[in-house]
Amino acid sequence: MSFVLVQFVVASLPILHSAYRARRAIAPIALFLILAGLAPAHAQEANPSGPESPGPVEDASPFAFHAQTTYVWQRKPAFNAAYSGDNSLGSQRDKSYSWTATLDLGLKLWKGAEFHFNPEVVQGVAFSGLHGLGGLTNGELAKVSGPNPTVFRARAFLRQTWGFGGGEEQVDADFNQFAGTVDRRRLVLTAGNMPVLDIFNAVEYAHDPRTQFLNWSFLTHGSFDYAADARGYDWGLALEYYYDDWAFRIGRFLQPIESNGLELDTRFMEHYGDQLEVERRYMLAGQEGKVRLLLWRNKAKMGRFDDAIALANTTGDTPDVGNVRREHAKVGVGLSFEQKVGEDLGLFTRLDWSDDKTETYAFTEVGRSVSFGGILTGQRWARPQDSLGLAFAINMLGSAHREYLADGGLGAFLGDGALNYGREQIVEVFYSFQPVKHLWISPDFQYIKNPGYNRDRGPVKVYGVRFHAEM
Repeated sequence: MSFVLVQFVVASLPILHSAYRARRAIAPIALFLILAGLAPAHAQEANPSGPESPGPVEDASPFAFHAQTTYVWQRKPAFNAAYSGDNSLGSQRDKSYSWTATLDLGLKLWKGAEFHFNPEVVQGVAFSGLHGLGGLTNGELAKVSGPNPTVFRARAFLRQTWGFGGGEEQVDADFNQFAGTVDRRRLVLTAGNMPVLDIFNAVEYAHDPRTQFLNWSFLTHGSFDYAADARGYDWGLALEYYYDDWAFRIGRFLQPIESNGLELDTRFMEHYGDQLEVERRYMLAGQEGKVRLLLWRNKAKMGRFDDAIALANTTGDTPDVGNVRREHAKVGVGLSFEQKVGEDLGLFTRLDWSDDKTETYAFTEVGRSVSFGGILTGQRWARPQDSLGLAFAINMLGSAHREYLADGGLGAFLGDGALNYGREQIVEVFYSFQPVKHLWISPDFQYIKNPGYNRDRGPVKVYGVRFHAEM
């Protein structure tokens, strides 16, 4: 049955692609119907005893199949702006949308080894070409999104796990993950095509825009300029060591050839993004929590803000980091906490800092940030599949970055032509409910004060709704 489903959905992709060229609204609706229609039968086959079955069991099949599709629609009313520049968020009323669909095709290779392949299709139109904010409003929108669907490879990686005892932990079946048990003391090597955020700073309650918070400020540390192509994916390798309540992670990934570009620089020993993370699980008042310390360093040919300003003072031109690019390293640190409270509430906090002396190279224009919030499931009102999320973020820039923008410089995302600096402050709230099995609908609201760190613009209000289906 699983193999038939794989054949059916894969065969459907070209049809959906063609349908989009004719009528762009057909493909998301069709894929939702495919998932909603097939997923219950698949779930029943995989778990014939129903929801009362105890815990996950190890996958007997060497194959795994998962699929998801997510559609996000957003609208913002007009807002006040004293002026606008080339990279400003447009002050007029506007709307934005995104659509993604992803397959996970997994294969067990040998003891402890598995391979996953994720084809993905994306489509979307961003507010103002994805400009004008540090905390952009939709984590599903890639920097190369467009009105026509694009099919590409999102992941193709090998994961090898070596167990060293210490007891066992249960692992649920999920995207890019087989169900089963793993040793509490283990070494895990992951290599290939995958995003950095699959492994580093994966805070349980704030990392997935398909099911949780949409704003980029809550995907990870705001100033974590993690290596990635313009779609957020990358090639690299990571090594993780788990020892009881501790976890240690180290990884190196490719940088894009150009700032926020799609093509990656394959000079793995010359230009790269390095990450080191230490994680500690703990118990507080009988409730599980985690604390993570992340250190990161990027090396690439980047423009430094001070150099661009100095050159502009000499020539009389507007500063441009593109004119002063040379070899630089960029460093940062992040501290995060996640804490369970009872059976239905999860809280998180992130604090992070980067030197913010060079241009943003792969993520967004945030020099340092603080974010916190939580997700409450609907158990208290007899809807355990529902969830309510509320989060806050404060994004900031370093002094050189502020001066560069104030002098009229353009960044990857920012550039109002001038800057009356203020901390960018974001509030997001969503409610996710499940009208039918395997489908979630999530109304979402975001309030952004000082958009793009500019007191002369905003505030901005963004109303949205997300449709997410998976099997």
